[in-house]
Amino acid sequence: MIEPLADTVCAIIPAHEEERFIAEVVHAVRAHVGKVIVVDDHSQDNTGLAAAKAGASVIRHPQRLGKGAAIKTGLRRAAAENYEYFLFLDGDGQHDPSEIPSFVDKVSRSKTDLVVGNRMNNPATMPWVRRLTNRFMSWQIGNLCRHKLPDSQCGYRMASRRLLSVLLQSSDGFAFETECLLLAARNGYSIDFIPIRTIYRAEQSKIRPARDTFGYFQVLSKHLVQRATAEQVQPLPFGGTEVSDQG
Repeated sequence: MIEPLADTVCAIIPAHEEERFIAEVVHAVRAHVGKVIVVDDHSQDNTGLAAAKAGASVIRHPQRLGKGAAIKTGLRRAAAENYEYFLFLDGDGQHDPSEIPSFVDKVSRSKTDLVVGNRMNNPATMPWVRRLTNRFMSWQIGNLCRHKLPDSQCGYRMASRRLLSVLLQSSDGFAFETECLLLAARNGYSIDFIPIRTIYRAEQSKIRPARDTFGYFQVLSKHLVQRATAEQVQPLPFGGTEVSDQG
């Protein structure tokens, strides 16, 4: 049975060639939330058809636009339908839908703007390269936004509608998760983490190494410059600003 708050939650699942798992994921998610939107990012298989048969509302991109762009397409639909909360998870089965009540309970009790899954409490099943990369990136991004981020790269998240403008400003690619955290922290929104299972299968990653790595560093560089600029401009008591002399 769907809890009252969960009935105001729309799950948004970006998917690219996930025909093998998407129906199973949609079935499991529908048990916990009011609606499921699958955004088919121009799959060449039957991802969209399988998702629709499982009960999801499906939006298909006419060309591949990226994970962040797919999430934002789903967000616009969910916002137009007046959902108050947005749940994000992947369509490849790496996020366990049975943990959705933990996200809903956390938001219900704390009114946190953004709740992120944390896989790093027990990362034994995570490939060691991803584990090390995630720890480094979480440390790096946490320093930049001055917020402790145990798992900055986890795509399993729940956000309040209050965060909508931040979400829609974030990257169109795999850097969506990173930029969402940076923008949320900068704008004073509350961020918290809950422990989730670490699930990895043998499927090939959807990350496009050159393009997505470049996108990540592009986002990081942009926010480094913006923070440095903000730190150089100091407010004065009478309402003006003072640019600090770094030379």
